[in-house]
Amino acid sequence: MNETKLVHCSSDSDASRIALRNYPTKLFVETTTRCNLGCLMCVKQTAGCEMYEGDMSPETFSALTSALPHLEALILNGIGEPLLNLHLETFVSTAKSLMPKTGWVGFQSNGMLLTNLRAVALVNAGLDRICLSIDAASPELFQTLREGSGLADIERAMAAIDNAKRLCSRPDVAVGIEYVVMRKNLAELPTALRWASSHGATFAIVTHMLPYEEKHTSEAAYSRCSAEAIELFKLYSAEAHQQGLDISSYFEARWKYTRSVDEQRLVDLVEAMKAEAASRELFIDMKKLLMMDIRQADEVAEVFAMAQEVAQECGIELLLPEIALLEKRHCGFVEDGGAFVSVDGNVSPCYFLWHRYRCYASGWSQPVNPKVFGNVAERDVLQIWNSQEYRSFRAQVTNYDYPGCSSCSLAPCDYVQTDDFEQDCHIGNVPCGSCLWCAGVFQCMK
Repeated sequence: MNETKLVHCSSDSDASRIALRNYPTKLFVETTTRCNLGCLMCVKQTAGCEMYEGDMSPETFSALTSALPHLEALILNGIGEPLLNLHLETFVSTAKSLMPKTGWVGFQSNGMLLTNLRAVALVNAGLDRICLSIDAASPELFQTLREGSGLADIERAMAAIDNAKRLCSRPDVAVGIEYVVMRKNLAELPTALRWASSHGATFAIVTHMLPYEEKHTSEAAYSRCSAEAIELFKLYSAEAHQQGLDISSYFEARWKYTRSVDEQRLVDLVEAMKAEAASRELFIDMKKLLMMDIRQADEVAEVFAMAQEVAQECGIELLLPEIALLEKRHCGFVEDGGAFVSVDGNVSPCYFLWHRYRCYASGWSQPVNPKVFGNVAERDVLQIWNSQEYRSFRAQVTNYDYPGCSSCSLAPCDYVQTDDFEQDCHIGNVPCGSCLWCAGVFQCMK
């Protein structure tokens, strides 16, 4: 069976030190699953999605108070639009009264409901950061991607926050944007950053789109091979070209019983590439590499470089995703001490395992089930966090002893292509092998 030998991106002790604390360092709290928009890239628009619609109650939020004094960050986000929860200001003020002075509270929003009065109420309550969703610089494309909203709504929201910062004497409140990169909006990223800066944004989070339906896979702008594999492939492709060989003909030559001299040279060259990859503990999938659009990866790199230049020029703190999957994975959610609380009080470890859904992150239909360790209505959040099951899970994640399904030529296999995950091909019960968050292509406010 083809497996990836995973190289750790940090030492076990460093990774486990925060992950195995007796309290979470960050809480991601889903204040609502309702939304006032119907964005095409959202899981809620996926066919067959049966996500519960509702708001987090004050009673459920109050069950989190034992964790608040230890937090570095409280992110009031989930599937829905946070501003739809009328208790949001109370959640913010309660958290700020209990969190350390260095801790911050923030959320991401589409900005539609951010009036002047609401902005003042939130800033007065203690809000530290707000991130507004902008996925285009042109009004026409913006409305296509975020049906029911427009750039004018974002402009009004930014003006409302700017006004609230002055009225409340809170110049420290940070305003930023999130940009979901797709092939259709990639080129507008630098312009969107410049526009956001001119309206008061000081930071920007860029993430790739997670395809939830097969029809959206063509819009994914990230490469499904690792950056290291791509670089090695480029080197050997150039060598093949120099020798007058066409590396795209590899499989045709590989399965011939009798080969010409050139066909044998091509097979030998690719076998040499595979041997070098193995010596570097690097997994390569020739089928994916040959199907990959190198020009698209180069275009993404070009636009990201332009975005960096704009950000530096405008003084925006820019967080860009990887262009291709990381070979050395890093779970920022678990390693940074994050815990996720759903609208009904269930506690989960990360965005990937927060809800039930299907996605096409690796190009094939992947069923994902929520991983729930308890509910805050039944047990204190710190008891859940310190339960043997949850601690064991975090320890296993930071050991990184699970396969890299996106790099496996046998995927999707019966281990992950099931509605009831039990174990992976490493005989482990941590369902992280098919997660691409730790591969660096998906990002969020955290």
